[in-house]
Amino acid sequence: MKHLLNLLAAVALLVWGTYLVRTGILRVFGANLRHVLARSIGTRPAAALAGVGVTALVQSSTATALIVSSFVGQGVVALPIALAVMLGADVGSSLMSVVFSFDLSWLSPLFIFVGVVLFIGRQATPMGRLGRVLIGLGLMLLALRLVSESTAIMVQSPAIKALLLSLSSDVLLEITVGAVMSLVAYSSLAIVLLTATLAASGALPLDVALGLTLGANLGSGVLGVLATAKSPVEVRQVPMGNLVFKVIGVLLCAPLVGLWLRYARPFLGESPATVVVLFHLSFNIVMALAFIGLTKVVARQVETWLPKTPKHMVAGRPHHLDPIALSTPSLAISCAAREALHQADVVETMLMGMLRVIKDNDLRLAEELRKMDDTVDQLYSAIKYYLTKISREALGEEESRRWTDIISFTINMEQIGDIIERILIDIEDKKIRKSRSFSDAGMAEICELHARLVDNLRLGMSVFLNGSERDARKLLEEKARFRDLERAYAGTHLVRLAENTVQSVETSSLHLDLISDMKRINSHICSIAYPILDSAGALAPSRIKQLLPDAGSDLAS
Repeated sequence: MKHLLNLLAAVALLVWGTYLVRTGILRVFGANLRHVLARSIGTRPAAALAGVGVTALVQSSTATALIVSSFVGQGVVALPIALAVMLGADVGSSLMSVVFSFDLSWLSPLFIFVGVVLFIGRQATPMGRLGRVLIGLGLMLLALRLVSESTAIMVQSPAIKALLLSLSSDVLLEITVGAVMSLVAYSSLAIVLLTATLAASGALPLDVALGLTLGANLGSGVLGVLATAKSPVEVRQVPMGNLVFKVIGVLLCAPLVGLWLRYARPFLGESPATVVVLFHLSFNIVMALAFIGLTKVVARQVETWLPKTPKHMVAGRPHHLDPIALSTPSLAISCAAREALHQADVVETMLMGMLRVIKDNDLRLAEELRKMDDTVDQLYSAIKYYLTKISREALGEEESRRWTDIISFTINMEQIGDIIERILIDIEDKKIRKSRSFSDAGMAEICELHARLVDNLRLGMSVFLNGSERDARKLLEEKARFRDLERAYAGTHLVRLAENTVQSVETSSLHLDLISDMKRINSHICSIAYPILDSAGALAPSRIKQLLPDAGSDLAS
């Protein structure tokens, strides 16, 4: 019993080490990995090579699948190219299993020591995250040694030998067990390494080990499908296509395991661990070479199984807040930013429709626009909750600033939606139902302010998206111009009142409230520029700070 617990603990340590390496690499290089993938996938061969490189680094084809799936969901990458990336990702994962099959246990104490020193000293910095990666690598190497030692003792038991003999000659059972183990461990790499270690210690017959390896490959495909089950259709298409390749590959390869052992083993040496990892590598290389020309065919088939749903301009549910991306902070930040822009699109629709209600007295449109404010509020709550689930410790300085910018942006959009809703209620109560109208001059002023609001909102969305300091300065300049216009139009309205213009008298309160509310909307839009200018050091000190020294000297005198 003691040796069994030692084995289970070693397996758990191996899985945990794999997790630490994967999440650590994604936290250090997450944004850069996404850029590398985005720039390197122009053709299918290039996409496969990019998948090899990225997956060899993160040691998880599932993590690569999530990144590439997000690209497909954004429309950045076509599905056939994404499937080519996944074929390369499986090769990259199998390459890492070959590396770890060598006896590198002597590096384990060094990796753990250096990793702990870096992690404890600088947790929130890139060096601290690199320390996390080293700890994971050290734990993986330590775990593989512990697995080998535990199984070397356990295989001496007659009961264990009888159990292992009962597993042989049933390829379907072996594949099923390997797939289930991959799902439980959330890592096919960990299961392949475990299988190789067990085979090396004599705990598993070699043919059983190869069957488990095939199952681990199949399990990684199922894992990707399950991980994206609640994601948009475009995101789910990539792991589904990858699973199709794996199912076909396993079905074709399973009957040939015996032939492979007979003809290939003499060239691979006597080590069972080497035979297992090279079988794993050979399987994925053959898969990549055989199927890279079929990605378009499989993509078309997957698109018939998972057809894209038509997108509406406004919807009450979040489109981009993928919960799977939370394990990659840089990717999660991008998802939240895209959802914030979706919220801004809804606000822009409300703002554009507001003028039509004022001009045409359209009560039905006013009701539809007021309902959109509920959508804006729901998106704000969803984005805020999503951001709170992102680990702040895993964010770099730039990502932390972006996190704050997104929160600020969504708050401003939510408040703009509330103001527009109040304006629409006032228009209904004070203008439409009382059959009143603005004077021609008053209507022209409202249209002028509204046109500036729409332009400023679009400029604000551009500032939020691109972080351009020049556009941020321009947005603040528009704030001053808008304020001056609001004051000027309030003055001209008072002149019309003095002239006893009937329409101006009837709508005076509504007119002044409307241009005041439009100025408030503009202030919320222009506040988008402040975080950009503040991070660039372009904001001047406030007047209060400038007056404080003088006030102190006056008090002293």
